[in-house]
Amino acid sequence: MPQDTEHVQCLIIGSGPAGYTAAIYAARADLKPVLYTGMLAGGQLTQTTEVENFPGYPDGIQGPEMMEQFQKQAERFGTDIRFGYVSAVDFSSRPHKVIIDEVKTITADTVIISTGASAKWLGLESEQKYNGFGVSACAVCDGFFFKNQDVAIVGAGDTAAEEATYLAKLCRKVYMIVRKPEFRASKAMISRVQNTHNIEIIYNSETQEIVGNGQTVEGVRIKNNQTQEERTLDITGFFVAIGHHPNTDIFKQYIDTDEVGYILTKPGTTQTNIEGVFACGDAQDKVFRQAVTAAGTGCMAALEAERYLAAKEVEVEA
Repeated sequence: MPQDTEHVQCLIIGSGPAGYTAAIYAARADLKPVLYTGMLAGGQLTQTTEVENFPGYPDGIQGPEMMEQFQKQAERFGTDIRFGYVSAVDFSSRPHKVIIDEVKTITADTVIISTGASAKWLGLESEQKYNGFGVSACAVCDGFFFKNQDVAIVGAGDTAAEEATYLAKLCRKVYMIVRKPEFRASKAMISRVQNTHNIEIIYNSETQEIVGNGQTVEGVRIKNNQTQEERTLDITGFFVAIGHHPNTDIFKQYIDTDEVGYILTKPGTTQTNIEGVFACGDAQDKVFRQAVTAAGTGCMAALEAERYLAAKEVEVEA
């Protein structure tokens, strides 16, 4: 174990809306929180452009600017924000031990996990080139920008089906690209997609390239994996809905997760199976995955950490 050791009351791991909101509440409660940003300071929103669905921004705001404001607000109340990543944890005893950058040990009375989740991508160079400029992994976040336009979505599960029907309410035409000859979604979701008049399902097809003018998306080239026939769909928006991977692998030895890796919390709380460890944001939310819901659970985690520490103080005094 690294020799450089520091003890804190409240350690926050991750710096998206959940982590920064937890930091704001924890700092105002005088828990003197220390927050480590992780490899992507600011989380997924720093990789988006316009954010129009977060309350309080009537004219919208750029994702990176929004997270910068979150950070400044957390710092204003005294949060110690540090750049670094968690390389190991030991939740087998208290205080909890967290190794930072493989060189420093933090012992913490409470830990708030807000490491988020990462969207799964197809792995195309053109996909990353136009990410945020017509390519998105969140229809609910970005569908509004493609109102009355033609778009495509790739995926075959419940999330893809749900997002396709959401887009169909906004867009003129939705092409749904499915790699196999059938869906993986539930029967109810399949029925909903099939009965939506402006969704065209394209089976046995794979995305070859996102086509654009260097600035925005203009189409997508797909290939039928049975006939090898290629065609280009004229679209302005391309949505990837093949799943998310929660950034929780490092905690799995101690923290209960579901089969995908989302942290399991006690219903109505952010409490994990380990006393004094709380989880918030997309690391434990596979349903909503929105900035505003992440911020809400960040608030919950900080309040629960504060109450946990207060109860421990009472036990000591007793």
